[in-house]
Amino acid sequence: MRHFLTLKDLSTTELSTLIQRAIVLKRMHKDGEVYEPLKNKVLAMIFEKSSTRTRVSFESAMIQFGGGSIFLSPNDTQLGRGEPIEDSARVISSMVDMVMIRTFEHKKAEQFSQFSTVPVINALTDDYHPCQLLADMQTYVEHRGSIDGKTVTWVGDGNNMCHSYINAAEQFNFNLKIATPKGYEPDELIVASSGANVTLFSNVNDAAYQSDLIVTDVWASMGQEEEQKKREAAFSAFQVNKEVMSLANKDALFMHCLPAHRGEEVSEQVIDGPQSVVWDEAENRLHAQKALLEFLSANG
Repeated sequence: MRHFLTLKDLSTTELSTLIQRAIVLKRMHKDGEVYEPLKNKVLAMIFEKSSTRTRVSFESAMIQFGGGSIFLSPNDTQLGRGEPIEDSARVISSMVDMVMIRTFEHKKAEQFSQFSTVPVINALTDDYHPCQLLADMQTYVEHRGSIDGKTVTWVGDGNNMCHSYINAAEQFNFNLKIATPKGYEPDELIVASSGANVTLFSNVNDAAYQSDLIVTDVWASMGQEEEQKKREAAFSAFQVNKEVMSLANKDALFMHCLPAHRGEEVSEQVIDGPQSVVWDEAENRLHAQKALLEFLSANG
């Protein structure tokens, strides 16, 4: 049984093939070609954390592939009423063909997959966000070609996106520079266990120098709203602005997984500027996840 809980669940070759397949599926969709490999298949979508891009992309993917999806919020399942995860996993997976879960503790996604009889996709946990990285890698390849050997700079919180960029650096063979305020570094074990070239910085300008891609995220993620003021103070020197982008290579791209807070983690000039590919990046959630769904359906 194949699951997709982190990028490390697929080999480098499988991930590269997946990205190329996503590009093909995108072209097929733009050309109006009807392709329904998941006809009569059902995806259960468990949302303990709300989302715009995740829900729209997965639902659209299943519809375009000829299948269907079921949206399950905490109010719609016994999971929200304390049913053991293993019981829910057994029941839900017996009635559907794949499960997508967006939750808080990464352990919950791992436990669900352990008792599921169908492939499980991590659509975000507090530790990882691998689906977003598929879209990011697809976007870079479309605009600049292979990311192998390139330099990527992460600016901001050492959060789930940062952790997935650490995994991506290993799987896609790029150098990763991480600029965070002190006290907000990524998980030490995740950094230590990575086979990638990862360097930590406490200064944005140093990290941005000669980078090929600069990526950031909101300062306070979902569930951290009460820390907003504290984080605004800690991250005030970690905005991606024109000065930061000028230190990167001339053809460097800017990405953000969205939603963005203009004037906080990124300036309006950058996110709406010529180096920004955030809208392609957002759309590619659909195409990358279609490639993932097709792969897991065939290999589950």
